[in-house]
Amino acid sequence: MMKKIFVVEDEENIRNLIEAYLKKEGYFVITAKDGDEAIEKWEENLVDIIIMDIMMPGYDGYEVLEYIRQESKVPVIFLTAKRELEDRIRGFETGADDYLTKPFSMKELVMRTKAILKRTNSIDDNLKDYGDLAINEEKKEVMVKESIIELSQREYEILLYLVKNQHIPISRERLLDRIWGLDFEGDDRVVDTAIKRLRKKMGKAEGYIKTVRGLGYKFEV
Repeated sequence: MMKKIFVVEDEENIRNLIEAYLKKEGYFVITAKDGDEAIEKWEENLVDIIIMDIMMPGYDGYEVLEYIRQESKVPVIFLTAKRELEDRIRGFETGADDYLTKPFSMKELVMRTKAILKRTNSIDDNLKDYGDLAINEEKKEVMVKESIIELSQREYEILLYLVKNQHIPISRERLLDRIWGLDFEGDDRVVDTAIKRLRKKMGKAEGYIKTVRGLGYKFEV
């Protein structure tokens, strides 16, 4: 899967140059010109790494990163003209993974980006992505926009079964037999209740579980 990189830089010439270099390396690039646009696009896109200037109109890089860190551990490289040690310390304390001072070499930026992505890939080899949703079956972890959501065992099993049969409508009866077991004596309304709870926990990815009228549910990104 092509890695998606989010570049946030208010200087147009630098932003365009970074975008060109990264595209040449085979990455998909999203850009934003200031902190406000960065937050807006962050909400709409799942990215693998962020390259972000600190001094920008509106929200600065520190503020944008603080916002992102509330829900994600996505790697972030800060770009800045500030050279003081205190500024670098603040960047790392805010949650940055790397720090480059301007002017910098585009080749070095690309190399640092590749190194961080390689390190991240080694951690996430067991992750399978489905839009904004990611599942690590080995750890039985589910993430939405890289933030882990807490599911019960039954909710996890429902989600995993729907995902493994994505695009295929699954009846309530089939879910009952598969998840609750053949010995279950209740009615199929428990499925609707469980799906409702699951959707709520999935947040921005709740729409991936679609209702199939007169039958049941299906998973579709």
